[in-house]
Amino acid sequence: GKPFVFYEGPPTANGRPGSHHVLSRVFKDVFPRYRTMRGHLVHRKAGWDCHGLPVELEVERQLGISGKGQIEEYGIAAFNERCRESVLVYVDEWERLTERIGFWIDTENAYRTMDSDYVESVWWSLRQLWDRGLIYESDKVVPYCPRCGTALSSHEVALGYRDVDDPSAYVRFPLLDEPGTSLLVWTTTPWTLPANQAAAVNPDVDYAVVERDGERLIVAEPLVEAALGPGARPQRTLPASALVGRPYEPPFPFVPGAHVVVAAPFVTTEDGTGIVHIAPAFGEDDLQVARDHGLEAHNPVDRQGRFTDVVGPFAGLAVKEADPLLLDDLAARGRLLRVETYHHAYPHCWRCGTALLYYAKPSWYIRTTAARDRMLELNRDIGWHPESVREGRFGKWLEGNVDWAISRERYWGTPLPIWRCEDCGEATAVGSFSELRERALNPPEPGFDPHRPYVDEVVIACACGGAMRRVPEVIDVWYDSGAMPFAQVHYPFAGEDAFQPRFPADFICEALDQTRGWFYSLLAEGALLFDRSPYRNVLCLGLLLDAEGQKMSKSRGNVIEPWQVLDRQGADAFRWYLLTAQSPWESSRFSLEAVDDAMRRFLLTLWNTYAFFVTYASLPDGWRPGDPAPAPAERPAIDRWALSRLDATVAGVTERLEAYDATGAGRLIDALVDDLSNWYVRSSRRRFWGGRAEVDQADRAAAFATLHEVLATIALLVAPFTPFVAEEIHGNLVAAHDPGAPESVHLADWPAPRDRRDPALETAMAGVLDAVALGRGARAEARVKVRQPLGEAVVACPPGTAAAMAGLAGLVADELNVKGVRFATDPGELVEVSVKPNYRALGPRFGPLMPEVARAVAALDGAETVRALDAGEPVAIALGDRMEPLGADEVLREVRPSSGYAVAQNGGMAVGLALGLSPQLRLEGLAREIVHAVQNARRAAGLRVEERIALHLDGSGLLREAIEAHRGHIAAETLAERLTVGHGAPFAGVHHEELVLDGEPLALRLEPAGAA
Repeated sequence: GKPFVFYEGPPTANGRPGSHHVLSRVFKDVFPRYRTMRGHLVHRKAGWDCHGLPVELEVERQLGISGKGQIEEYGIAAFNERCRESVLVYVDEWERLTERIGFWIDTENAYRTMDSDYVESVWWSLRQLWDRGLIYESDKVVPYCPRCGTALSSHEVALGYRDVDDPSAYVRFPLLDEPGTSLLVWTTTPWTLPANQAAAVNPDVDYAVVERDGERLIVAEPLVEAALGPGARPQRTLPASALVGRPYEPPFPFVPGAHVVVAAPFVTTEDGTGIVHIAPAFGEDDLQVARDHGLEAHNPVDRQGRFTDVVGPFAGLAVKEADPLLLDDLAARGRLLRVETYHHAYPHCWRCGTALLYYAKPSWYIRTTAARDRMLELNRDIGWHPESVREGRFGKWLEGNVDWAISRERYWGTPLPIWRCEDCGEATAVGSFSELRERALNPPEPGFDPHRPYVDEVVIACACGGAMRRVPEVIDVWYDSGAMPFAQVHYPFAGEDAFQPRFPADFICEALDQTRGWFYSLLAEGALLFDRSPYRNVLCLGLLLDAEGQKMSKSRGNVIEPWQVLDRQGADAFRWYLLTAQSPWESSRFSLEAVDDAMRRFLLTLWNTYAFFVTYASLPDGWRPGDPAPAPAERPAIDRWALSRLDATVAGVTERLEAYDATGAGRLIDALVDDLSNWYVRSSRRRFWGGRAEVDQADRAAAFATLHEVLATIALLVAPFTPFVAEEIHGNLVAAHDPGAPESVHLADWPAPRDRRDPALETAMAGVLDAVALGRGARAEARVKVRQPLGEAVVACPPGTAAAMAGLAGLVADELNVKGVRFATDPGELVEVSVKPNYRALGPRFGPLMPEVARAVAALDGAETVRALDAGEPVAIALGDRMEPLGADEVLREVRPSSGYAVAQNGGMAVGLALGLSPQLRLEGLAREIVHAVQNARRAAGLRVEERIALHLDGSGLLREAIEAHRGHIAAETLAERLTVGHGAPFAGVHHEELVLDGEPLALRLEPAGAA
């Protein structure tokens, strides 16, 4: 069939899968299953993300070592071999979970980012970018993790923000040419002060000199009170140009430099003092200022994030730990004005949790800014779910795109395929293993391991005659995962046919945070290499929270392991809850009880309906698929309604799944199952009973054929959602009876709606359902038992609704257990309506006239007033010689049922039940109670539903009258071939009970009819 392309975002298998992985995997599963049933060819290639720091950190933990020094002491070859082993430790558990939840994906032929074929494809792609001048090396300030010893890309930084409290320090920078006057500088990173080279002011801002406690402090004029407190007033102001070039005394004497005031347009007056200290080694803007003004970029911090010997007494301290000591030193020297606490979001390493440093160092970059406009253009045609991501989270991210820092100074990763000459410094990129063998002075054997340290040993001859050695870095693992569309099929080495039919993807799905992770890396590589988006539709997923709305984490102890859910409720209940609880991109509260509720409300309802059908269809006089049945158009209204609802649901579910709305589709199925169970089966139950004279066999066949078709079609609809239940129902109702049917529901064709829609009937039946719900509510409110027949139900509704429902009045009568249904257009005969003033609303308006207002409102016709207000028509009262209008919120309504009725009302419909009981109704009600008692006794005795019985009843008074008056009805309803009445016990019985019904004692005994 026509391909439907799905890409699996590769997880790392060096940890156990959690419930959030089930969330992503079921959403990845539902649409490929649906597309397969629509006739598409769907390749489902699994994948594993094998490289990167998460794997290295796990191996460090296993070995009891920490940091790059100890890794190199252990040995890169041995360390990487441990990484290779570690990355797939939990593959078996992932595969076991994958199979248990019914995620249909090929794990036997999964791609792995560490495999040589995959690495070679990545090399090819980097060579393409190199040849186009899109890879370069530069000394930039990069976000750097001192624990891991490597830089991070901008999209990695976005994954690790945390709210923290940092010191907010106001520091004096004394001007050397004006004793007693200091620049007041604000910083939230005191540890960068030892590297200070300049102080920056905004060239377009005026600065104020403020006299304070015998000293003069300079701050931006708009920030005088914010920085120096209420009441601070400038002694004089001066333009920024009057400060530029003036020397000052640096906060610490450790690092040489110009230490002058410079102008920089990025300085703001939103907070702080409007004067920014410049430490070129620790800020991108700072480094640019240094380059613009010829300043040095001294860096007194080593790669472990500790001060070097340059900073004297602070040498060896981790920079963040040194903050309080640096502040103490400044305070002791009179350089610190004050310290506050600054609460803000600060980036941390997404792998190890260490606070990042912004650090000047050389790194390799991909010039993604060259494709920024193209990525924005491609993004406009991507089907984002939710749509807001296109212009919001993802679009804004693309607009702020910066070049991709691709290199990592680590070990277990795809080696950056760039070789540099030791003599002339010339660099080159290698795009394949065959090219490497051709150019190498010591070519590697075919099938060599392209990882470190083996690839580092390969030397290439330079044109200058020197030796070229590979640069030591590996690449960002996000580039690995973004390469999967082509690398999973070893493109271009395996040929175009392996790649082109599978590019781009029709559908991908991951968590919302992947907008700055996998979604971005895919798009960036697709735009740079193929000038196309690698995906057409994206479904974003939210977080799973605990029952209290807290993010699940092991530290909180609120994690629910997936096997807890699977062992307790099963895969289908788990899947159904995740797929239908709420919009997938919203974070959802997750608990075992929530899954229990989803199982009860949907799966058990479906299963019980299916079990009902199977029970009666399997009786000796039951029904089999293919048995004669009236054509759908000739069946009763309830059957035609069920088939119309089925066709509407098929159309609606199809429409929503085409739009990647699994939640909306699931809720439509849920509503159909609810209608099927709580209305169709409930109101048609007697039609399925066999062996009774009052059962019309053609009508019975129509009921079976209708319910069978609806259940069989529901099995198709739920197959992508709950694959196991769907398989069971399809196998038993369809495959077992039709040799030509697909063996599996998942190989069956998706259903198509037939030409049986009857919107008018659906509307009328909706009115019936409303009327029945109101009637049941009225009966419950009046505390009248359901089994007690009543004489009449009055349905008050608009004329059009009454006319539509008239042909279905028998359904209303049966469900409400009334002898007749009457429609009325005026609810006045059911309720008495009166109105009174809303004193809270009218009091302020009329004041002392309120007694007169109250009398006037009380004199209004209640029903007419309410009708007029609901219709938006004017209502007014006479006060003296003037008329005063009343609003709907100025009148309170009182509605009381008319005498003799139990009434319930909602919107434009009211239903009243006549409560008067004739002697005949009273006896019929008692007969129904007796039937109910016998049915309970049948179940307690373990009798089959079709089993005939001998029944003896012993009662007196009204109970005896009820038995005699409805003897045939009782026998038919309880399948009693023999019914005896009177004192004593003509047979011992397999079951006997002594009951009290309506205050009268009743004894019943029963046994199978064949017993002596």
